[in-house]
Amino acid sequence: MRVLLTGLLLLLALLPRAAAAQTVESPAEALTRDAAEYAKIFAVPQGEAERRLSALDASVPITDAIEARYRDRIAGISIQHRPDFRINVYLTGTDAVPDETLQLGGMTVPVTFRTGALASRDKVIWAVTWHQAQIRAMFSRPPAMGLDPRTGELVVLITSGEAKSGVEQWRKKVEAVAGVPVSIRVVDQVDVNLASPAGGARLEGNSPDDGKRYLCTSGFVVTDGTRYGVATAAHCLDQMSFVAPDHSEVPLNFVGQWGWGYHDVQIGTVAEPLAGLFYADTAKTIERPVTGMRTRDQTRAGDFVCHRGERTGYSCALVELTDFAPAGDLCGGACLPTWVTVSGPTCKGGDSGSPVFSGTTALGILKGATYRPDGSCAFYFYMSVDYLPQPWSLVLDTAPALPGVQPPLPPVAPTEIGARGQP
Repeated sequence: MRVLLTGLLLLLALLPRAAAAQTVESPAEALTRDAAEYAKIFAVPQGEAERRLSALDASVPITDAIEARYRDRIAGISIQHRPDFRINVYLTGTDAVPDETLQLGGMTVPVTFRTGALASRDKVIWAVTWHQAQIRAMFSRPPAMGLDPRTGELVVLITSGEAKSGVEQWRKKVEAVAGVPVSIRVVDQVDVNLASPAGGARLEGNSPDDGKRYLCTSGFVVTDGTRYGVATAAHCLDQMSFVAPDHSEVPLNFVGQWGWGYHDVQIGTVAEPLAGLFYADTAKTIERPVTGMRTRDQTRAGDFVCHRGERTGYSCALVELTDFAPAGDLCGGACLPTWVTVSGPTCKGGDSGSPVFSGTTALGILKGATYRPDGSCAFYFYMSVDYLPQPWSLVLDTAPALPGVQPPLPPVAPTEIGARGQP
């Protein structure tokens, strides 16, 4: 199976109930914890950080409405955090749109409309979709690319070696093929799926290919209406087991994996109903309920999101691109421009499959990362939860009892899983 479930989630079936006791955060407590990270990053008071995160959450339906209203003109919507907090909307054409102010989360949020973009978001995304193969063939190493919603340009990330022939020359060549404005960025980087060998992991499995043991992180609890399981990255190892403190192993039942184009997800099930909770702290002592989800179309550049990986623990950062196609062939070939990137510096091998969230809202399942030549994390990218394979969906809050089975287990959440990935 390319995934394995969670420690405590499964331990409840084997160990005394009291041993699995955890702290479950309320949505308000989750907001406070995430806001503390925001306050450190942007040097604002805790109260201001909480108001901003509340405003971000409340602004989602408003930016949805703005995008629908100006569908033919939208080049991008982004959140600005410095020097002030505001929402920026970039439109094609020259017809001016008056700025707005919104009362959200106990604060006033300006909405600024800029015009003059040379291409709409839809046009740039279609350019990537239709011309990706031709653009990839132009370079010795297929580049990453995606829409920059702050400029309305198709961003193409090339290496310094490729750049020796001239950045402007490359920009003109790609622009001639894509038919949309292009920005070339020189970044020596490697895009990989976030899985790596890890000895002594609590969820372990031997790869039949090389005999090594691999590690991943489980994502969100899911159900198809009759079964309960956990979603994680498709490139994780098929057959793995959770290793309990007494060295007993608990395997998951592999359902399937979906790993092409816009998917990187697999699902493994257990016999018992599971609660819709996930770990949100490094030590795995605090769980959060999933109270809702945010789709890729609802995600904006500049959104403040968090993830909890088995190798890196809990961390938060900003969304950069919402229409990103990773370099290389990480999606069983070329990736479609459906991935969301989040700025570093926190990502490491073994985080594959980990949950990406905002408070108690589920956003995605972490796929991979882009590393600089010195090994530091430039950004990671995730699959949005709206791409879960049908008929699977997120379990919200707690799990109802299924016909013919015992009452649901006490609240527990996903933690680790094993994986096979790129080196």
